[in-house]
Amino acid sequence: MTRYADLADDLTDAIRRGALRPGERLPSVRQACASRGVSASTVFQAYDLLEARGLIESRPRSGFFVRAPQSGVAAEPMATMPVGDTTEVAIADLVMQVLGSTRDRDVVPLGSAFPSPRLFPLADLARSGARSMRALDPDRLVEDLSAGNERLRHQIARRQTLAGIAVDPDEIVITHGAMEALDLCLRLLTRPGDIVAVESPTFYAALQALERHGLRAVEVATDPRDGVDPDALAAVLARHRVAACWLMPNFQNPLGSLMPVERKRAVVALLARHGVPLIEDDVYGELHFGATRPPPAKAFDEAGGVLHCTSFSKCLAPGYRVGWVSAGQHAPALRRLKTMTSLATAVPSQLAIAEYLVQGGFDRHLRQLRRRLEVQQQAMRAGIERHFPVGTRVSRPQGGYFLWLELPEGADALALHRQALACSISIAPGPLFSADHRLRRGLRLNFGHPPEDTRIAGALETLGQLAGRTGISAAR
Repeated sequence: MTRYADLADDLTDAIRRGALRPGERLPSVRQACASRGVSASTVFQAYDLLEARGLIESRPRSGFFVRAPQSGVAAEPMATMPVGDTTEVAIADLVMQVLGSTRDRDVVPLGSAFPSPRLFPLADLARSGARSMRALDPDRLVEDLSAGNERLRHQIARRQTLAGIAVDPDEIVITHGAMEALDLCLRLLTRPGDIVAVESPTFYAALQALERHGLRAVEVATDPRDGVDPDALAAVLARHRVAACWLMPNFQNPLGSLMPVERKRAVVALLARHGVPLIEDDVYGELHFGATRPPPAKAFDEAGGVLHCTSFSKCLAPGYRVGWVSAGQHAPALRRLKTMTSLATAVPSQLAIAEYLVQGGFDRHLRQLRRRLEVQQQAMRAGIERHFPVGTRVSRPQGGYFLWLELPEGADALALHRQALACSISIAPGPLFSADHRLRRGLRLNFGHPPEDTRIAGALETLGQLAGRTGISAAR
């Protein structure tokens, strides 16, 4: 599998760099075999994968050619332009109203925040859990209470070093998923009435956390490709007394944006000058489509002001609820707060994941997962291209499993949500992702469910038809 996937990845990179241009013929199967030293079967598998990604097309008796970009919805969404005022957050009722439907198995989960559980090695994790429980030393149940299992923290520290974060295992606090990690950081750094800077749009769970703790939000202009605008953030910091900043630099939910390295460095330096801590949500960092994992903002933290939060829920073990914070100088205070809040994280889940990491299957699983998600993204973008109204804009994320759509003028994503739900299709409308319920034309779709689920293709077609009922003809 590695050989054909490596060939496909090399050709994907060449197409994206422009070394292979639209309409240009790919090397013949015989030429590719000779140049790469692989079999014809390997080349055909690689070309099949490129076709699934929507990058090439086969022409009878002529060979394989780089596919020209399709017209219609090729444009990316525009950067947001929030007004910069603080907002009292009131989002919980809307979130519960809109997303309650995602638990129904009969509803196509395009609005879900989770990928398909079938993408994960749950059977292998169960075996790892059984092995670790058989070897469990009962005394460790008490020793590992607040900070978390020592073996797991060592494995996490090892992986974070590879991601560019030099972290001591003692700085890591294991939590009930990333949401507890993020919530603990928020409670540690803020008091009711404080202002927290967030992206625009931002993940609705962040807004729910702010509402729960009586905090005010100030939204910062965010580009669908490059993330938060440092100049816009500087203007917010000059205008407001911000207590903390909550950002998702890698494959942001809902936009899918990836902050370039220099932009991450600039944001971290800017916040350090103002003495504003950064709560970094990095749950999608492992789901990159490129060759290397993008470094988190924590990698550029020289002042100790970044609290890096992530979990295994999105990349390995959904439902196990194992997350963590690399808290640096804040680790002792965070550990105390964790003890007062929930005392400890479930031990069997920690042991199962630690054992799985030690056995060495994680990176192989991640390679397969990333390739699968990239293919699924291409399939969903192609479906949107075929079925959605002319003038629809769609993001082009380099990782994660969300697409952000900007519908044409006159569209109402909340009305579309109600119509789609009547057809047993869930979506995540834009107002969920803004403290003041803006972004009425915005829409987040989840491509984390395999396209072989025939309901996905049919749901996209139905959704496109519903979106086109505002009087705008659908692209064909």
